[in-house]
Amino acid sequence: MDRSRPRFRRPWLAGSLIGGSTLAGLAWAIVAWLGVPNPITLAALAIVEPSSVGTWFSSRLVAAPRTARLLPVAPRAILASVPWKGRSVPLGEMLEATRTNALLVTQNGVLIHEWYRPGSGQATLFPSWSVAKSVVSLLVGQAIAAGRLAETDSVATLLPYLRDEPAFGRITVRDLLDMTSGLAVPENYDPWNPLVGTAGLYLTRDIRDFVREHATLSSKPGSKGRYRSIDTEVLGLIVAQVQGRPLADLLSEQIWKPMGAQADATWNLDRPGGTEKAFCCLNAVARDFARLGLMVADHGRVGGGAIVPRHWIERIETPARQEVDGWPYSAQWWHVPEGDDDISAIGVYGQYVYINRDTGTVIVKLSDHGAEQDEADTLAVMLAVARDLAAARPAR
Repeated sequence: MDRSRPRFRRPWLAGSLIGGSTLAGLAWAIVAWLGVPNPITLAALAIVEPSSVGTWFSSRLVAAPRTARLLPVAPRAILASVPWKGRSVPLGEMLEATRTNALLVTQNGVLIHEWYRPGSGQATLFPSWSVAKSVVSLLVGQAIAAGRLAETDSVATLLPYLRDEPAFGRITVRDLLDMTSGLAVPENYDPWNPLVGTAGLYLTRDIRDFVREHATLSSKPGSKGRYRSIDTEVLGLIVAQVQGRPLADLLSEQIWKPMGAQADATWNLDRPGGTEKAFCCLNAVARDFARLGLMVADHGRVGGGAIVPRHWIERIETPARQEVDGWPYSAQWWHVPEGDDDISAIGVYGQYVYINRDTGTVIVKLSDHGAEQDEADTLAVMLAVARDLAAARPAR
């Protein structure tokens, strides 16, 4: 597979941007009117790999502590052959098939396996894509524990600039957490409608206006579970509003530093000095994604200190009443069907922070795969790796 040849990884951008040179001036005028990035940036985003997009947008620093918390390392073998689409294949074949850039496996808090595709390494900042949704959930849990908001609060109550929008008066924090808001902003990647739905939310240079302009319901809040990135974006706006600080600063002070991250991260914004893309676009090293998973696996604790309240981790681990697109879901975390009560943060193009407390396993997989491709099969591989590690665990 030739990874060096540029390809259009996101046709919903490519189809709308590539035209004759006589249209260049018109293109610049149109994107300025639409409030999205300039044509050069948009064309580049259509070509580059998903793992490379973090530097194409403005960002805000998520500062790490001066000294990282030690992540114990003790390499050992993991499952060599894994189940993949009805066959048993070498793990390396599966990693290649899913265009994996990094794979980290921890057991009982120890990093036992760490692999990077050539060109990437421990210092590489990888984009989270929708794994960021699960991080926003942790910030929400902290804000609720601090008494700054409640799951029953309406969006219009918490965000004054949306008080004149009736739809947001009906949507609660709980609806947003469990993807049951009913907001009519689809996860759209249609090449003929490149600025509709999540594509428009991703490209807009004014997230607050985008949210206000999409105050339309497709279903009654709380009645249906539908995966919608705008739900997380509104949660991000709420957390920043009630705490009076940008999300990146809150993440740094409330999670990144307390958990002992080893490197600064960044969070992409809609424009310089603007609003975090809460539904995606946190850029961090793979080991810090692993640290996040380890914190959740330890009931929100790192060492002897509680970072995220234990009851919020329990909220995440208890499936909500409504499934989301046929999968158990709760507070911005996926539950693995037919698993071991395991959960996972999942991002488009193959990003995972998988947690299996039954086996003491956390797995981070960061990739350049298809948009939502092979997710169930990939989670089945992680479950197999975790169960094999548990079976091989020395008796105490």
